[in-house]
Amino acid sequence: MAFSALAAGVSGLQAFTEGVGVIADNITNVNTIGYKETRSRFSTLVTETSSRSSYSPGGVRAFAESLVSKQGLLQPSSSSTDLAIDGSGFFTARTGDNATDNSGELVYTRAGAFTEDSQGYYKNTAGLYLMGWRLDSAGNPPANLQSPSVLQPINISQLNGISEATSTVAMRANLQASTAVYAGTPAYAATGGQLASGAITPDFQTNIQIFDSLGREHTVLVSALKTAPNEWSYEYHFSDPSVLDTTAQPNGLIAQGVMNFNTDGSIDIETINDAATTTLFSVNAGTRTAVTLPAGNLAFAYSTAGDALVSPGSINIDFGTDGLGDGWTQSESDSALITKSVDGAKFDNVNGILIDENGVVSATFENGLSKEIYKIPVAVFDNPNGLQRRQGNAYGVSDLSGEVTYQQAGKSGAGKVATNTLEGSTVDLASEFAELIKVQRAFSASTRIITTSDQILEELTRI
Repeated sequence: MAFSALAAGVSGLQAFTEGVGVIADNITNVNTIGYKETRSRFSTLVTETSSRSSYSPGGVRAFAESLVSKQGLLQPSSSSTDLAIDGSGFFTARTGDNATDNSGELVYTRAGAFTEDSQGYYKNTAGLYLMGWRLDSAGNPPANLQSPSVLQPINISQLNGISEATSTVAMRANLQASTAVYAGTPAYAATGGQLASGAITPDFQTNIQIFDSLGREHTVLVSALKTAPNEWSYEYHFSDPSVLDTTAQPNGLIAQGVMNFNTDGSIDIETINDAATTTLFSVNAGTRTAVTLPAGNLAFAYSTAGDALVSPGSINIDFGTDGLGDGWTQSESDSALITKSVDGAKFDNVNGILIDENGVVSATFENGLSKEIYKIPVAVFDNPNGLQRRQGNAYGVSDLSGEVTYQQAGKSGAGKVATNTLEGSTVDLASEFAELIKVQRAFSASTRIITTSDQILEELTRI
């Protein structure tokens, strides 16, 4: 019996030593960003016996349980790259000596104090690199969000001097209904090019600025001429024809067509799209290619003269919604451009970074423009408390946690990204000190068990 009691006392020493270690870990990480407290749980060890007249002590065993799912206090920060997750989920990060080390392990963390390294990649205080989805030119993430292979280390410093060609032009403009019908040939729309060449003076003209693939800015003129009641012919042409291929785009003409209007002044897209009166033709090398509205693109060729090659232009022209006044209209008001929306830009040098609650990472540039580059996924698990602890206040997937699911922030149960915010440690110092006293007392009591058992054994050896 004394030997059994001695073994039980030893198990107590082992268990409560582990308990002190857990408490020590919690206390020393009370100021660690995103740290999740660990609790000691104790379970009895039972030595089974078939006898009801005697008792054989077993002892105690300690288990460490991490409360990973517990939300810490969100605290404001002055850094735009200090991030926290308000709700469920984790940031995805990668270990490694550098961000391009693809052999590093993907881990998950709530420690969002990210800063830029010497190469422009963002890593936290533990050296873990923040991963995200690279967005396409339309701002959309990759199709297969659950594939780890589409995750990339976030870096915006490599965007210095980039440009984006114009791909969409939308305008709101009014044409004055009382304008006299042009008295020239009714075959104007079929012939075309007179407004671009200057042979005919337009009734209305405005301009838009577009960008090519090298970020060069060009002025495109939009000229319109009334050719029949509720019908206007128009042309899109460059103010400087020399920047285009003069054979493909004579006089800088890139598109021409006819706009028809309903009696209430709204644009009549359905009539326009009739085979005989298609509104828009893409002009190239003297060939007119019909463009179906509202989603058709017009194509044109830049000049190949000089030392730089430019990608061909391809622009979607938005005339507005059929039967509505959100695009081109015809009324008795003066002909005028109301608003215009043109994408594409030369972005200049990177000036900073912006991150919103949806995890969208945008680069800001010195010329005041911004561009969405990445989106930060939120990794969620069926049982986050089952994750395995990793170095650097991070966690890895285990059988208990279940497989990772990458969600967009704020969707399908995933938390939102809080910017200029850090998540504090979940450690409660008062509770830890109280628990430390209890464990220390239990440890001392276990030593008394060993001392007493030793005295009993000593008496037995004297018999």
